[in-house]
Amino acid sequence: MITKKKEYYVYFLSNKNRTVLYIGYSGQLKVRIEQHISREGALFTKKYNAHDILRYELYATKGEAIVRENQLKNWHKEWKWNLIKESNPELKTISLEEISLSKPLDK
Repeated sequence: MITKKKEYYVYFLSNKNRTVLYIGYSGQLKVRIEQHISREGALFTKKYNAHDILRYELYATKGEAIVRENQLKNWHKEWKWNLIKESNPELKTISLEEISLSKPLDK
């Protein structure tokens, strides 16, 4: 039996006007983004309509993803935006079809 290695993601969401930023983690990135889009995600994303994915990072373990999520949540807002702009300078929404599981944009 072949077992697929579990992967975890840290992701950044924003609203259409790019005025808010949400950072989360998940072991099923596409499913989680679909939940945010259908307003079944976090209360924050529902309240501020933050469901546009701007960046995601891949981690081998849940622990690594949680550590990174917490680290990023403690960053200044400007640092977070600058990090996103490194891989997505125009702050374009990444579509679900563009999300390549097992291959993040960059870290």
